[in-house]
Amino acid sequence: MKAALLAALLVSAAPAAAQVWRDPSQPIERRVDDLVSRLTLEEKAAQMQDATPAIPRLGIPSYSFWNEALHGVARAGEATVFPQAIGMAATWDKRLIRAEGETIALEGRAKFNQAQREGNRGRYFGLTFWSPNINIFRDPRWGRGQETLGEDPYLTGVLATEFIRGIQGPDPLLSPALAASKHLAVHSGPEPLRHGFNVAPSRQDLAETYLPAFRRTVVDGKVASIMCAYNALDGKPACANPELLTGLIRRDWGFSGYVVSDCGAIDDITTGHHFTRTNVEGVAAAVKAGTDLACDMKDEYLDIPKAVAAGLLTQGEVDTALKRVLAGRMRLGMFDPTPPFANVPLSANHAPEHRALSLQAAREAIVLLKNGGILPLRPGKRVAVLGPGAASLISLEGNYNGTPVGAVLPLDALAADYRAAYAQGSVFVDGAAVPVPRTALSGVKARFYAGTELAGPPLAVRDEREIDHNWNWLAPAPGVDPKSFSVRWEGTLQLPAGGDYSFELQRRRCDAAATVERYSIRIDGAEPLRVESPCSARDAGEGQVVKLHAADTRPRRIVVEYAHRSPSYAPAITLAWRAPAEAQLAEAVEKARGADVVVAFVGLTAWLEGEEMPVKVPGFEGGDRTDIRLPEAQRRLLAALEATGKPVVVILQSGSAVALGAEGRRAAAIVEAWYGGEQGGQAIADVLTGRVNPAGRLPVTFYADNAQLPAFADYAMANRTYRYFRGQPEYSFGHGLSYTRFTYSGLAASPEVRAGEGQAVRVTVRNAGAVAGDEVVQLYVETPSLSGTPRRSLKAFERIHLAPGEARTVTFQLAPRDLAFADESGATRVRAADYRLWVGGGQPGMSASGVAATFRVTGEATLPR
Repeated sequence: MKAALLAALLVSAAPAAAQVWRDPSQPIERRVDDLVSRLTLEEKAAQMQDATPAIPRLGIPSYSFWNEALHGVARAGEATVFPQAIGMAATWDKRLIRAEGETIALEGRAKFNQAQREGNRGRYFGLTFWSPNINIFRDPRWGRGQETLGEDPYLTGVLATEFIRGIQGPDPLLSPALAASKHLAVHSGPEPLRHGFNVAPSRQDLAETYLPAFRRTVVDGKVASIMCAYNALDGKPACANPELLTGLIRRDWGFSGYVVSDCGAIDDITTGHHFTRTNVEGVAAAVKAGTDLACDMKDEYLDIPKAVAAGLLTQGEVDTALKRVLAGRMRLGMFDPTPPFANVPLSANHAPEHRALSLQAAREAIVLLKNGGILPLRPGKRVAVLGPGAASLISLEGNYNGTPVGAVLPLDALAADYRAAYAQGSVFVDGAAVPVPRTALSGVKARFYAGTELAGPPLAVRDEREIDHNWNWLAPAPGVDPKSFSVRWEGTLQLPAGGDYSFELQRRRCDAAATVERYSIRIDGAEPLRVESPCSARDAGEGQVVKLHAADTRPRRIVVEYAHRSPSYAPAITLAWRAPAEAQLAEAVEKARGADVVVAFVGLTAWLEGEEMPVKVPGFEGGDRTDIRLPEAQRRLLAALEATGKPVVVILQSGSAVALGAEGRRAAAIVEAWYGGEQGGQAIADVLTGRVNPAGRLPVTFYADNAQLPAFADYAMANRTYRYFRGQPEYSFGHGLSYTRFTYSGLAASPEVRAGEGQAVRVTVRNAGAVAGDEVVQLYVETPSLSGTPRRSLKAFERIHLAPGEARTVTFQLAPRDLAFADESGATRVRAADYRLWVGGGQPGMSASGVAATFRVTGEATLPR
């Protein structure tokens, strides 16, 4: 649908320009050759950086390659915010993922066109998206695992390919936007070590687990770009690894696009890995290996002319790399006399149909892990909505996200359906502040002013329940200039109990170029705080606090003031606190006792797990997790709520697997909602009420505890992911319940196939319950007679919708590669063996309905790398 709209808005090119490089009727290769021939060596080097300068003598404007679109156009203001990538994977819905990609391309063009009109050619407003992240989520401790599509190479590769097709469109010569598969290769933590970490996986693990998704996005998805990783592979930095970037992806896979470095990875070649002595040598190693474009943190590629002068690079090698980069820009129509897709209006951004798609995605992403019969909740229930995630914006956003406008918090969505009482109950983790909840604030007025001095009449006045905002590239209120404004919040603070409190204003996603960043906090009975300093661009809190010792719970006046001036945007702003744990817990227990059912929102946030963050609190370090259990503060909360005897429905919001342990076993139901995007709260309410029948499936294994995991820095796949794990998980990969029941019958497959041939598989699926719903039909292959192969492997899946009593025959066509496995040398081979098929709603032996069959493969075949 989005692809058709983009095609309709495509502007016809003007007649051929005099210069070949400007003539869209000419082949891209010829156009690129002509343009490169006109550039000096210094100009070539500058065009091989992510922030390319203008070349006025040729009429070429500047362009920034750096843009993000992990689950919506990111970091450029209002956009449709889909569920975090791991939630997208939990939908197991190929058509939906492609539609998300098409939406991203359309919104990206809308933003690009508007930015061009405004003369904005900066970061995050281009058309080259550094997404998707297809690293295998091999260990739940990795903080960036939330950005991936899960632990399985087949699921990851198939969904990523659909996402890429959506972004890039069907025309290989003209695309609305370009995608990038990242991070090649074998990259998945630990975050604090990534700039100098070497990985030396076995050839079998490399070929069987770490590379297949990348191969699929190249061979099937025709991805335009690949990002090389920070880490080294087999002793060579990934961005200076010719066996990886030239031998494998170009020679063996036929990749014809450009390779971009992760940001700062070129500098890491010398300063992190100590692979070269100087940056000039590091730049030469990267270009020769096949890294065409540098995301430069220190202008590393400007040393290319020095490398040529030193005889470390040739002009021809530079030209080859630059031509691949410029071919990508040609494909976007950037050098055409009349830009294509120029008619895509800004109104296409965050359009109503895109919001509806976000809601559909959030609904489809929800995984019902456990249900003792309490769900769906009947109308008229008194519901205690408890926990730190119930009214938390970051619990919906995830990371690498756009700015959600009109985001629906879970508490607000549930309050529309039930008699809801709310309490925060706990922090996310001991030692980290949490947003001051609406129960502690009343009568808060926000007054916004022009300029930074809180002077003159307010431009806007509004009531607010929480001071928890994401203003990235947004006007904080109608009529307010996001580049220069000030705001005063004034209201009443109502403490739940006496005790010691601390308050802080957290500023995140900051503009490093801000010239004014100032705030103050005044609370009756406490020393005021005034801060005038820039804030960190990293996702971390501030550390400067107002301390309040309260002898009683009398209302106190609170005033928070903030001023900002920058060339671009304001940060995210959160008034956070550390309250006495006993007071928070007692408040939640009181609400639970007065309710019929408790809905407890617990989990993690992208302020705790994420990319290389300065976070060190119990269970978290540097963006990674050191303990996969639910943080202790939230375990205490769940235990206290369950001790009331009221049924507890646990809503888990996270970017990775969380072990719930005894509290999970006592829960009446458990729902995994991930970081659900702008409509995440509404989707949760829709599932709890039964308006939506959940059908999401886990894209990762939920282990029981750390003891089940190998060492985090060990990249061997033994006892990792469902394909090799031999323990008992809390919940298995592919698991997910429904409000209805499905049956399988009539599994048909050829009893014998020759190596190198495919296999057709058919099965009939019936909705045997009384409620319409989706089923995710999963096909697994096992080779019990072969040694050294995975225990089982997902090789096909399809999400289907069935009415009550409806049956459908699903057909899968297994390709020869689906019946092949890597041997110890890394060769992908089909070997003579007995194969076992399982088709069902989950893995065999994991309480999912399904049917099994066997067939025989004869002969042997070795497949291309």
